[in-house]
Amino acid sequence: MNLKGRDFLTLKDYTPEEITYLLDLAADLKEKKKKGILVDTLRGKNIALIFEKTSTRTRCAFEVAAHDLGLGTTYLEPTTSQIGKKESIADTARVLGGMYEGIEYRGYGQEIVEEIAKYADVPVWNGLTNEYHPTQMLADLLTIREKFGHLKGLHFTYMGDARYNMGNSLMVACAKMGMHFTAAAPNSYFPNKDLVAYCEGIAKETGATITLTEDAKEAARGADVLYTDVWVSMGEPDDVWESRIKELTPYRITKELMSFANPKAIFMHCLPAFHDLKTKIGEEIYRKFGLTEMEVTDEVFESEQSVVFEEAENRMHTIKAVIAATLGAR
Repeated sequence: MNLKGRDFLTLKDYTPEEITYLLDLAADLKEKKKKGILVDTLRGKNIALIFEKTSTRTRCAFEVAAHDLGLGTTYLEPTTSQIGKKESIADTARVLGGMYEGIEYRGYGQEIVEEIAKYADVPVWNGLTNEYHPTQMLADLLTIREKFGHLKGLHFTYMGDARYNMGNSLMVACAKMGMHFTAAAPNSYFPNKDLVAYCEGIAKETGATITLTEDAKEAARGADVLYTDVWVSMGEPDDVWESRIKELTPYRITKELMSFANPKAIFMHCLPAFHDLKTKIGEEIYRKFGLTEMEVTDEVFESEQSVVFEEAENRMHTIKAVIAATLGAR
C-alpha cells in the first residue's frame, strides 16, 4: 500500500484497510526496535515539529520516532514560532515546506492544521487539535489489538466529556474498525450530531454500532475497553472545573464500574491522568474541592487491567509508522 505524500489529519481521511496497514507497519517497526534492528532509511531528511500546545508524549514520540528513522527534527514551541502572529499560517506552511520533508502540528483548531496541509507541499501530521487526535488513535488501536488479537466486534466505552478531540476521534476510529462504540456522559457532553451521523454511516459499512447514553453502569456492562480522559482540556479556563466535577463525577472509572465490564476488560487513558495528588493541578483541585481522584481512581489506574503505559509507548511506534509510510521509507 502506497501512502507516500499523504497528510495525516484525521482518521476520517483513511480507509479501514489503510488504518490496518499503518497498524501492521507499527507492529513491524516495534518488533524491529525491540530486536535492535535499525530502520534509519530516511537519513538526510528533516521534519518540523510545531507545538502551540506543549506535550510530553507527543513530542517525545515524534522525536524518538524521527531519530530512529534517521530524520533530523526542529522543535518549534509557542514562544519560538511566529505562526499566526508575525507570519500567516499559509506563509509559514510554504516556508517550512521548502525546508523540511514533513511538518507536525499540535495546537488549537483543526482548521489550522488543514490550512498548513493546504499550503505545504509535504506531508502534514496532526499531533492534536481541539477536534481530532489521530496519532493517539493509532496507538490506542494497536494496544487494543495487542491485548485481544483483533479489533472488529469489540465493545469500546468512553466515559466523560465526549465533545472534543478524544471523544470525536475514538468514535471515528471505532466506526472505521468495526468496533461497538459507546459514549457515557450527560447529554450536553455528547459528540457533535453531524459527526455522530457520519460515524453511523461508516458503522453501517463496517458492522460497528454507535451508542450515546447517560447511564454509566449500562455503558460499562460487557465492555472490553473502558476509556477516559481529563475533564478539563488544555487551554480551557480554570473556572470550568467546578461544573465539570459536578457533572462528570458520576462517570469516574472506579473498581465498581470496571466490575460491570468484561472480566478481561482493559482500562485506557491517553494521559496525563489525575488519579492522585502527585501533581500541582491535583493538589489544587484537592484544596478547592476535596477530591483526591478525578476521572479515574488510583486503584483502577494502577491495576493489572490498566494498559496506559503500554498505550503511551505505542504512541512512538505508531507515529513512526505514519512518518515512514507518508515519507516513503524503504
